Amino acid sequence: QVQLVESGGGLVQPGSSLRLSCAASGFTLDYRPIGWFRQAPGKEREGVSSTTTAGSTYYTESVKGRFTISRDTAKNTVYLQMNSLKPADPAVYYCAAANPRARVGMPRVQDYIFWGQGTQVTVSS
Repeated sequence: QVQLVESGGGLVQPGSSLRLSCAASGFTLDYRPIGWFRQAPGKEREGVSSTTTAGSTYYTESVKGRFTISRDTAKNTVYLQMNSLKPADPAVYYCAAANPRARVGMPRVQDYIFWGQGTQVTVSS
């Protein structure tokens, strides 16, 4: 059974950091492009970051320099390190996996076929 499970969300103050994890079961993450998305209340789901099987990474402009996506092959897990969190960052964050042969760049919802259940990130003072 293919499954993605996110964890690591929480309530933090502005300027703080969080590391989100996306653990996979039923398939190997290294063989697929992986994306992180977020969805705030009343807004569409937006792409935050992605990593290809070749190791290329992409970030939406608002998180460049603050967020870092990475893979841990041994743990079959992808991370999103989020630093300097801002009041604009709160949302439910989702990880997703694309088909192994998908050619992806900046993360687009339509390119991804397996989704996790999401983890809540709240930034508040």
